[in-house]
Amino acid sequence: MAYRRDWRSRHPRAARVLWWTTTLVSLVLVLGALVLPNRLVALKPDEFMRLPGEAVIGAAVLLALPRRPRLTLAAVIGAGLGALSVLNVLDMQFFEYLGRDFNLVLDWGLLDDAQSYVADSLGGAVALAAAIGLVLLIVLIMAVMALATVRVSGVLVRDTRRATRGTLIAGTVWITCSVLSLQFSGGPLATDRAANALTVEAKRVRDTLRDEAAFGKEARTDAFGATPAAQLVPDLRGKDVIFTFIESYGRSAIEDPVMAPGVGRTLDTSTAALTKAGFHAKSGWLTSATFGGSSWLGHSSTLSGLWVDNQQRYRTVMASDHLSLTKAFQKTGAWDTVGIMPGIQKGWPEQEYYGLDKVYNAFKMGYQGPKFSWSTMPDQYALEAFQRLEHGRKDRTKPLMSEIILTSSHQPWAPLPKMVDWDDLGDGSIFDGIQKAGTKAADVITNSARSKVEYGKSIEYSVTALTQWMERYGTDDTVLVFLGDHQPITRVSGDNASRDVPISIVAKDPKVLDKIAAWNWTDGLKPAENAPVWKMNLFRDKFLTAYGSTPHPTKG
Repeated sequence: MAYRRDWRSRHPRAARVLWWTTTLVSLVLVLGALVLPNRLVALKPDEFMRLPGEAVIGAAVLLALPRRPRLTLAAVIGAGLGALSVLNVLDMQFFEYLGRDFNLVLDWGLLDDAQSYVADSLGGAVALAAAIGLVLLIVLIMAVMALATVRVSGVLVRDTRRATRGTLIAGTVWITCSVLSLQFSGGPLATDRAANALTVEAKRVRDTLRDEAAFGKEARTDAFGATPAAQLVPDLRGKDVIFTFIESYGRSAIEDPVMAPGVGRTLDTSTAALTKAGFHAKSGWLTSATFGGSSWLGHSSTLSGLWVDNQQRYRTVMASDHLSLTKAFQKTGAWDTVGIMPGIQKGWPEQEYYGLDKVYNAFKMGYQGPKFSWSTMPDQYALEAFQRLEHGRKDRTKPLMSEIILTSSHQPWAPLPKMVDWDDLGDGSIFDGIQKAGTKAADVITNSARSKVEYGKSIEYSVTALTQWMERYGTDDTVLVFLGDHQPITRVSGDNASRDVPISIVAKDPKVLDKIAAWNWTDGLKPAENAPVWKMNLFRDKFLTAYGSTPHPTKG
């Protein structure tokens, strides 16, 4: 303290500049945290030109307290404002990538997935450094905000009479602006954004906790839960049925002016090629339970017949006896059931819920080529491995029901694989040169325009690989159902994009498509703009019913 007083006496001008600078920065930080929006599009200078009511109330409370309680409360308020600022930033990023806000109860586990994604896209060292840096930054933000609030409280009590008068004036101005609904740049001058944010967070936590019990009861109710095996999908007996999810294949790929021309040409070309090979297709739209990521929520919503839009619901479904569409095939005993899961690189207990006799993960398909960012192998290789390991086996005694997850269209969409001659695929080493010559993830990952272009190319590749596989290996008894799991992230799909994804059924046997004629889907692989749109969870029951299944409900 003596040294500080001595320094101020020897450098009075510098001391005054430092005092005012520190005070102003502290005030800006506190007021900025109180009015900080939780959307990137709202992060504009005029959004900070507001009078926060919380600042008036906080000043009044701090002025009324003695020194020690005042300092303690100021530090707590500051740390709280730091935490609220972090939550606002998380909301911004979650909305940008997943189209929704951060859930305080459920979403912490997704941060680990985010680190894995960064590691796969930019390298393990970058991911580790980013994780450590993020933790340190959060601690720093909370500490700085605590110090800033303590600083502001200290300034208030330097002249309590003037501070009290200023607080009363500010309160009067806030009430006046609020009553008269005065606006600036399209928004209210008097705000209580921080209080509203806390109210919204509390409501979200309460609703999440309540939803667990309600959804558990819903999951125990199943229209086909007690259906005898003989009455499940009798109209598909003898068919090889393949359910394929194409990563991030959303409506924007077909309708966005940047991606639509290339993807549209691919769908038209693929439709013509399939028709020439004797296949026909019908297509519609499903509204996904997720957006921008969390693909497993889309998979489980489609196959379970339940709306699975968060991790808690997902865990409930996976632990339940609610019949999945894929398990219905296993239950009949008339099909062998397999999963082709190139994105799985660890234990996958979900195999039991989905009723898959065998699962081929990233390490079980013999791939020796390079990774393409997050994607462990190109879709073309995964499909060829499926043919070699299961679909093309001569010793099969039963038809196959297969669930295939294609991952080449997973963000960041760089580098991308290219189609090669099917006979040259080998162990995948042929992709070494393609991967090395491809665009770097770092050049695409933050560039919206570039991301749109590369995303469109990735969908073209995935659709081409799948439809060429169908032309090459499909038979009179092959039935292919393929769809997207969700739309791509907001900076690719757009701020006001729907959650719709395309879905197609392809078969050579005309009776297969005749069964769904009442659905009024569009002929071909490209659904019309006005084609029917269903919520994703409705597909299971519609599919089971269309192919002859008889409902026998179970009730929770």
